[in-house]
Amino acid sequence: MKVEVLEDADSVARAAAATIAADARAAIAARGRFALAVSGGHAPWIMLRCSLTRDPLGGCACIQTDERVAPDGHPDRNLTHLRESLLQHAPLRPEQIHAMPVEAADLQAAATQYTLALREIAGSPPVLDLVHLGLGPDGHTASLVLDVYLMSPIKT
Repeated sequence: MKVEVLEDADSVARAAAATIAADARAAIAARGRFALAVSGGHAPWIMLRCSLTRDPLGGCACIQTDERVAPDGHPDRNLTHLRESLLQHAPLRPEQIHAMPVEAADLQAAATQYTLALREIAGSPPVLDLVHLGLGPDGHTASLVLDVYLMSPIKT
């Protein structure tokens, strides 16, 4: 593993954006798609906007890895920030963002529906090209990394 220390957050975002854009181009060339899974939080949006605006990514599927149960457009929803960041600043279409159906009355059925949708996008077992999990100052997503890694063969 290569560890690189950069000057500031903008430098980190630009370097990560270049890596993501290169990985996206390679995946689209090889398989016709780039499956990108993203968590919530505010830190990744600059990086994702930069990486996804480098090239038109017709084969990009953006998948949510976590969400809050709240109405559409609510400021606490990760989807609200995802739409604001990527749909307004990157050449993605709304159908390229695969939202968790947290507005459904039956959340168990909605989770099953989302699982089936993910199988269509990423296959079974799922193959995701890039998983970006934010790590808050309290380490709240640190446990997810291990769970995701153990549950499915994900390329990181």
